[in-house]
Formats: sequence, C-alpha cells, structure tokens
Amino acid sequence: MIFRSTKQLIKKKPPLVILFSSFLLVSNLLASPSLAAPVELGTVKNDMTDGDPLGSMQWPDMKAQFFEAGAKTVFDSRIKVTVPLFAEDAMNVPVSFDASAIGPVKKIVVLVDRNPIRKVLEFIPEKAKPALNFRFKLEQASPIRVAALNEANVWHVGYAFIEAAGGGCTVPGATRADGSWPQTLNKVAGKMFDANRLREDARLRVQVSHPMDTGLVAGVPAFYIEEMILQDKNKQVLARLYPFEPVSENPLFSFDFDKKPAGPISLVGRDNNGNRINAKVTQ
Repeated sequence: MIFRSTKQLIKKKPPLVILFSSFLLVSNLLASPSLAAPVELGTVKNDMTDGDPLGSMQWPDMKAQFFEAGAKTVFDSRIKVTVPLFAEDAMNVPVSFDASAIGPVKKIVVLVDRNPIRKVLEFIPEKAKPALNFRFKLEQASPIRVAALNEANVWHVGYAFIEAAGGGCTVPGATRADGSWPQTLNKVAGKMFDANRLREDARLRVQVSHPMDTGLVAGVPAFYIEEMILQDKNKQVLARLYPFEPVSENPLFSFDFDKKPAGPISLVGRDNNGNRINAKVTQ
C-alpha cells in the first residue's frame, strides 16, 4: 500500500515540478563535500567565513593566526577526519585523521575553532604516514580542522563538526583531582602491531602519563607535553609530534607506518616544565 500510494502521488505531479525536484537533487549531490574538488579558501566574494564549508565565523581569524601571510589554503575532502557526532566525554574526544590521499605531507596542524586554546597539536610525519589517532579536550560544540602542508607548500584543510555539552578545557583531569600524577609523570607504555588482514600498515601505539593541564583551571598553571620524537634503533627520526594543552590527559597516540620500523623504537621528549621523556617501546 505504501509504495502504491507513493507512486500515485508522483504520477499526479506536474512535469515542471518533477524536473525542478530532479534539479535540486542533482545540485545537492554536486555540492556534497565528498564529491567536490578542493576549494580555495576565500573564493566566494563577500563571504564572511572566507569560504568555510562549515560556515564558521572564527575561520578567517584562525587562518590569519595559524598560517603564514600569503599562504595558499584549500578545503579538501580527501583528508579523512573521523570524530563522534556528539562528544559524550568532553575531556576525551577521539579523533583520527588520514591525509595520505594528497600525497607527501611535510606538516600537519590540528585546530579547533571554538576552544579557548585552538591549536591542539603539530605533527611532522617524517617516516610515518600522515595519519594519527588521539584524544583531545573540547570546550563546546565546534568545527575541527586538520591542515596538511604538501610539498608544493599548499595547506589542504580537512574538517568535521562535533556536537558537545562542553566544559572539557576548564575542569581538572582525574590524576590532577586525586593528586596521583607525580607518581606516574612521563612514564611511557607502548607496543608495535604488525600489519594484518584488517590493516595493511604497521601501527605503533604510545601512551605517556601526564596531566596535560590547560592552565584554565583556577590555581593550576598550564603543564603539558610539548615535544615527542620517535626514533628507530639507528636514531633515525620516524616522526615528530608537538602537542599543546588541549590534548587529553595521559595522551595515547597511534602512528601508522607503511613498513615496520627497525626496533627497538625510542621515544624522547619533554614537557613545558623541562621534565624529560626517554623510553624504549616494546616491539
């Protein structure tokens, strides 16, 4: 009955209405980010959002703040950004990205429009794939950007939107609240996973114990890891990571490699108070 009724309704539509409906459907499909080619930012005249597909008024200010003057930037749906539709835990919002589709990448920057501290991290892949999994703090519902700089010095910007109740940047983490963080500070746990039938790449997962304080909680100054460098057994740099305050407490990162690096792999780094990180990662 349902299909017959629908069919009858369609038959009663005037031909002009049917043609107009078809035009709208095709227009929406062509406008879909998944089908669109990279779009240069600011190409829409008099656009207050500088051509942002998410319509964020913060984007023009972020572009001026985080990219060098005159930098060429394009929105590019080939950069895969995976986030939850709603952040159930605003202090631990999972995100994964992969910029492999744009070719060799020199540097990646992750930004969140409506966070009080917008810059989440910088990632220089070196020998790793231009892909990363981690968690971060989210203060309110916001767009998230993954900007990848290619060898032609063009910033390709992937994007997504996350709904949230918020508050993730302005409350203390669990180890700060219970006072246990000094006992585990900068301890490292990690493991290398071989490629398998579900994943073609070798994957390295590394977790560092650290409170990652944003400095936005009363009486608690900013205290966070500011540098992490992965090296193979010959001290060749595999990847460089520069986290900032919005990265979640006790951060866990997953790095992907086309080929398993020669181990043992070492992780060296420091936090903004000068405390050192120096550990070997289990193969």
